[in-house]
Formats: sequence, C-alpha cells, structure tokens
Amino acid sequence: MFWDSSAIVPMLVPEARSAAMAALLESEPILVAWWATPVECQSALYRRQREGSVPRAIVEQALRRLGGLVEDADFVAPSSRLRERAGRLLAAHPLRAADALQLAAALVWCDDRPGGERFVCLDERLRDAATGEGFALQPA
Repeated sequence: MFWDSSAIVPMLVPEARSAAMAALLESEPILVAWWATPVECQSALYRRQREGSVPRAIVEQALRRLGGLVEDADFVAPSSRLRERAGRLLAAHPLRAADALQLAAALVWCDDRPGGERFVCLDERLRDAATGEGFALQPA
C-alpha cells in the first residue's frame, strides 16, 4: 500500500479516522511513501499547533511516533522519472504540486501499473486523481 501524508497524520494525532488508519497499517505493516512525506506530516502537525488545535506536548509525541513509522518505511526517492510523471499528472488532474508528486511517487512505486495496488489517502482531490490513474483507494 502506498500512503499519502493525509492518511498518516491521523495515526499521529487523535482524529475521527485514527483507528481506521491504524487498522489499515496493521493489516499491511510496510508503509510505502514519497520521500518528502515525513516533511508534509511535520508541516501538518506544526500547522495544527500554530492554530491552537493541538498542544505542543501532543505534537512532540506525534513527531516521535512519526519517527518510528518512517524508520521502517520504504520511500520513493526523487528522480527525473518521478518529476516527469508529476508534470503529466498536473496536466491531467486538478492537483497541487505536492499532491502530484505524491501520486507520481505511487506510480513509480508500482512501475506505472496501478491496477489492484492500494493508495491510502484522505484528501478528496488526490483520491479522485488516484482513482483516475487506476489505483484502488483505501479507505474504500
């Protein structure tokens, strides 16, 4: 399964979908993600702290959990192949740059054969694009 940061963050801080995301990871404990996903998760955590929705102590705990999650993760590294796919995705779908890079990394991971591969994501726009590219979405 390829994981977008939108699906990882609920495993770091309590949210409505935290249990569901943790169960998905437990069902297939190898997390595969884009190289910059940990930075995206950090950004989400610090943004919540600045907005006052998550206290600093919880963010610090979440960052430790993130470190544990990514320690054993498989990452798709930056490459010209990934960048080219991201450009194509931007032309084909209404995505932000980081989301195009996420989806491009998933395509690189599956050698451009997404049929049957699972893409774990909670962002609706990225889910739509992943479906359009042929991935099976999680949660369903």
